[in-house]
Amino acid sequence: MKQFRKILKFELKNYLQSKSFVGITVFLALAIAVVMFFPRIAENFKKDKADSAPKDRETLLLVDQTEYAPLTEEAFAVAFGKYEVKKAQSVAVVEELITKGEAECAFVLESLTSYTYWVNNLSMYDTNTQVADEVLKELYRTVSMTNAGLSAEEVQNIMTAQIQSQVKTLGVDQMQNYWYTYIMIFALYMVILLYGQMVATNVATEKSSRAMEVLVTSADPVAMMFGKVLSSCLAGFTQLLVIFGTAMVSFNLNKGYWDAEGVITAMFDMPAELLIYMLLFFVLGFLIYAFMFGAVGSTASKLEDISTSVMPITMLFVVGFVVVMISMTANTVDTLLMKICSFVPFTAPMAMFTRIAMSTVPAHEIAISVGLLAASVVGVGILSAKIYRIGVLLYGTPPKFGAICKALRQA
Repeated sequence: MKQFRKILKFELKNYLQSKSFVGITVFLALAIAVVMFFPRIAENFKKDKADSAPKDRETLLLVDQTEYAPLTEEAFAVAFGKYEVKKAQSVAVVEELITKGEAECAFVLESLTSYTYWVNNLSMYDTNTQVADEVLKELYRTVSMTNAGLSAEEVQNIMTAQIQSQVKTLGVDQMQNYWYTYIMIFALYMVILLYGQMVATNVATEKSSRAMEVLVTSADPVAMMFGKVLSSCLAGFTQLLVIFGTAMVSFNLNKGYWDAEGVITAMFDMPAELLIYMLLFFVLGFLIYAFMFGAVGSTASKLEDISTSVMPITMLFVVGFVVVMISMTANTVDTLLMKICSFVPFTAPMAMFTRIAMSTVPAHEIAISVGLLAASVVGVGILSAKIYRIGVLLYGTPPKFGAICKALRQA
């Protein structure tokens, strides 16, 4: 235990004193803070510009060939408030003004159920026709009911009838939990690939030190491997704590400016139970991959071989990531494949958490998944320590899988 504490303290100190580690942490924290403060900054900027002359609105032309001109003009003026709605006399005038750029667009109404939309360059984000459809539908219904003998009050009551509804969720709200799951999966993806590669690189770098030969034969390899991996885990959580802590504080300082953004607000209102599951699967998932990266890194003879050595582990993780993301997007988180992945230790951190967040999972399945994952972390950690002790003493060409297995049996 004494060796473990010394190694943990030494490795963690190296991480926290690294200029790249501190630089990336500070940069990401500042970037998050800027994003969270952006609505406040934008609001203040608008106030500074309040006294300046407002920009002229674009012109929308209306050619009404129906018998309900006053109604349509008033309705279009209200619905298209961002435009200055003007009446035009003919299609020829419309074409001329739009071509010259003196008008943005135009509607030529043949009847309350038929019109032509004129525009110079049709934007892919143009929603004017959808707005016009709703306006004309309402006008048509109003006129039809009036012609059928209904009074203006009766028509108003029918058109403004409110539908009251309630939603009773017996399981989970997938739409709300989707963003929690999305963030957790991507955070796990980035941390494992970043810190896993870092662990492998650090182990491979140590092989160039002759002092390592003495250290690895005198120190407990399990203490060394667990110290290195847990130090990287603590460093990663320190970094995430600073980044997400900054995001939380910045959001609360500007909460009033984010009220209109329901998705952003929901992301900072995670249920406590889901947060516990997130931390649990995040830690276990990180540890099992970090041990694997450390073991493989010890078998690399030089730094140039790291990328090739860790490729199988990276691909295993990426495959699990892709399966989970496809299931989330397709809203099929309870398929047979996802259930199998929930009990496979290498994919369980992502698959089981996704099922918990976006579906209803029996408690015994969660317990089995967590138990298998925790046991696998310990088993992989011990096995990685043995591989580490053998790997750091091997030089030259990378050892073959059969040679490693033989050395493990001898150990």
